[in-house]
Amino acid sequence: MSELAVMILCGRSPRHLYVANRLCRAANPVAIIQETGSHLSAKKIAKLLKPGNLFRKTWRWLRDRRRYTGGGEAAFFFGDRVPRLEREDLLVEVPHINHPDVIALVEKHNPDIIAVFGTSLIRGELLKKGRLGIVNLHGGLSPNYRGADNTFWALYNKEPEQVGCTLHFIDAGIDSGKLIAHTSPAVEEGDDELTLFWRAVRDSAEIYAELFDRLEQGEQLGQVQTSKGHLYQVKDRGLRHERKVAQLLRNGLLKGLSLQQRVFWFRK
Repeated sequence: MSELAVMILCGRSPRHLYVANRLCRAANPVAIIQETGSHLSAKKIAKLLKPGNLFRKTWRWLRDRRRYTGGGEAAFFFGDRVPRLEREDLLVEVPHINHPDVIALVEKHNPDIIAVFGTSLIRGELLKKGRLGIVNLHGGLSPNYRGADNTFWALYNKEPEQVGCTLHFIDAGIDSGKLIAHTSPAVEEGDDELTLFWRAVRDSAEIYAELFDRLEQGEQLGQVQTSKGHLYQVKDRGLRHERKVAQLLRNGLLKGLSLQQRVFWFRK
């Protein structure tokens, strides 16, 4: 177990709680920060109510409700237990991740590292915090797969070997900071998008925990991304794309495939 002081910024779904719990056991957690999503300015409301944006938000809500309801994610990460934070005593809720209260907490605790998974885009002063930096777990192999729904797009592009997650230092871009590690999960014939995504996250939680020990021992990690790759946006994924992936899986995209877990560390 590392002695590094770690501040965790995470989402609220079972996968986010699972990773946060693993990180708490791997180091010295000082706070766990979650967004409530209660901060809505007039500008944001006006943008949301534009017909195109409203349609995309509604479609994504319906799609994700269909994908994530039913307890599948909770069962994958927690079995028959109720998903929850093991260190609820450290939980701090803020309206959004760039709220001044977050900066105040960072300055109060002065963490060695800030660990991120599942928050909205981090901007401004927070990007400069953390003695050893601010690290994100991204659900895709950067730089080839940045942005949203990268497991889906790897399958859509007939590249199941490109399913995985990236640990990277955060900069002002989207999933574009210096690379720390790629984690690619095992891929089997009967897998689907969510199983592969969840397995990649679960495997990556172990690599995230290992990162703390490596940093504490002084290992120099982080390579500049040499290309921009492709930035997938939420709006890119439509019904016709989902039908294509479903058809590819029915037609045997993963037939005969048996890839083992692969991990690659990016050293300076």
